[in-house]
Amino acid sequence: MNEQTLSMRLERVAAHIPADARLADIGSDHGYLPVALMRRGAIAAAVAGELASTPFRSAERTVRESGLERRITVRLANGLAAIEPGDGITAISICGMGGETIRDILDSGKARLNGQERLILQPNGGEQPLRQWLMENGYRILCEELLRENRFYYEIIVAERAEPVMYTAEELYFGPLQMQARSPAFLSKWQRMLRHKQQTLANFAQARQAVPEEKVQDVAQQARWISELLA
Repeated sequence: MNEQTLSMRLERVAAHIPADARLADIGSDHGYLPVALMRRGAIAAAVAGELASTPFRSAERTVRESGLERRITVRLANGLAAIEPGDGITAISICGMGGETIRDILDSGKARLNGQERLILQPNGGEQPLRQWLMENGYRILCEELLRENRFYYEIIVAERAEPVMYTAEELYFGPLQMQARSPAFLSKWQRMLRHKQQTLANFAQARQAVPEEKVQDVAQQARWISELLA
């Protein structure tokens, strides 16, 4: 993967970024996503935000070598602190982190959100608490996608501020639109997850030390939800 050839995961993220967007890519790593989109003429401007100095310098180098310093601003900043009022951001991408981390970035940076941006989020696990945050903060999930790349399953969640919406506990767990679409990748993921939950329950039963009942019940409930979903 480089600034010209994105991974399949980032290509799918790119597909959900509106044409001519002013993009903030938070946790931009090498800056490949904004640079690739800018080279394709797909976006108008971008901010690449990075918390750590090594990927920050990598992103700076990618942007500089692409000759895009005037179009893409690279900032060393924590989360949404990379966004400044004058940027006029219309889309925010946050990819390749745990769902809880993405949730915390959004929550701690709420003051930087104007409510007009599209959020394109690609969590590595922890989708449930991220969906919960979106629901509680007035975001409707517009699109969900699940893909498998290099043996891993990746979810993409696209959301915008809209009329309040209430998702059920199961919808927060599986994804409201994923549940409806039931794609082959989605079913494959949850078949694997069911086996994992069943093994976990078997391990609990054989554990020498008592596992807290609340934890057992939580995993058992998830296993029931998955069984019902796949039935």
